[in-house]
Amino acid sequence: MNKRLFIHAVALAAASLAASNSIAQNNTFKIGLILPMTGQQASTGRQIEAAAKLYMAQNGDTVAGKKVELIVKDDTSIPDVTKRLAQELIVSDKVNVLAGFGITPSALATAPLATKSKTPMVVMAAATSSITQASPYVVRTSFTLAQAAVAMGDWAPKNGIKKVVTLVSDYGPGIDAEKYFKERFVFNGGQVSESLRVPLRGPDFAPFLQKVRDIKPDALFVFVPSGAGAAVMKQFLERGMDKAGIKLIGTGDITDDDQLNDMGDGALGVVTSHHYSTAHPSAVNKKFVDAFAKANPSLRPNFMAVGGYDGMRVIYEALKATKGQGGGDALLAAMKGQIFESPRGPMFIDAQTRDVVHNIYLRKVEKKDGQLYNVEFDVIKDVKDPGKAK
Repeated sequence: MNKRLFIHAVALAAASLAASNSIAQNNTFKIGLILPMTGQQASTGRQIEAAAKLYMAQNGDTVAGKKVELIVKDDTSIPDVTKRLAQELIVSDKVNVLAGFGITPSALATAPLATKSKTPMVVMAAATSSITQASPYVVRTSFTLAQAAVAMGDWAPKNGIKKVVTLVSDYGPGIDAEKYFKERFVFNGGQVSESLRVPLRGPDFAPFLQKVRDIKPDALFVFVPSGAGAAVMKQFLERGMDKAGIKLIGTGDITDDDQLNDMGDGALGVVTSHHYSTAHPSAVNKKFVDAFAKANPSLRPNFMAVGGYDGMRVIYEALKATKGQGGGDALLAAMKGQIFESPRGPMFIDAQTRDVVHNIYLRKVEKKDGQLYNVEFDVIKDVKDPGKAK
């Protein structure tokens, strides 16, 4: 009899523990943040993680009665690793949202898992146009290379640049940058003498830059992923290409705010097109930059940071709108169509494409108070992704 009572008591205790665990699970909202924290794109991971943690520090870790838990995983920018980590986060950790994704191949590798599990996937970095078409559960808060490249294709021929060589990293975003810049530049009367593509992993820019020097175009248009801009700038200057009269232009990745001060005065005057600059003159951005610098004294926030910060905002607002109830479909619906003032300026999530619509700025590297900044001098408002605008 005593033995039977003991077994019964153990069973009740186990049931009670399971129930309390279930309640704890139900009261927790988990965000699986997959980022390259080591390796070639480590600066992307550092920036986005810092921005996500800043947003949580500013807005609290309890939303709509749910305790928000951020689970950060390092995928080292290897798509197979990204996919495995996403699978673990969905199955074992039971995350409510996947987020991050430093490079396009990692985002594309994960998209089918998001579809199958109906898990919203907030892309905070990767910038190939097609990513949002890879799964109906993808929402992007970063940008697309096509948005930035088209703006430069308009500006360059109107400012004395008639003959250009393009140099891009050989993967999705680079191919988008090359395609959309070239189409618009040629449409505006420019000539692309040659289109060069550099391997994404372990790139050596030297032979490509030497070839450009021999061709002697008016300008070199460059796209490389975040973190690689300093290497291009260094080798461009070492080969005296600026002194040979070749201008350096491109998307904002090449004068990444995170690395700009280390590039030195050789970067002065470089013109780029992009959706965010640390120097963006708005009250919202000044507050963001000051708070980010205070929380991360060794980092200056860049466009990756703003993608992460805004991504957390989109997730938080969706959780509020659904009042903490409902699964992936309800969250996804609440993410679509959000309109708000970002540190980058006004932006919204297009309800049809689930892609970001925002301003693209023309910027020139200038020195202010002894530091280098991308200073905005023109703006194209409310730019949709040209890859989907047709």
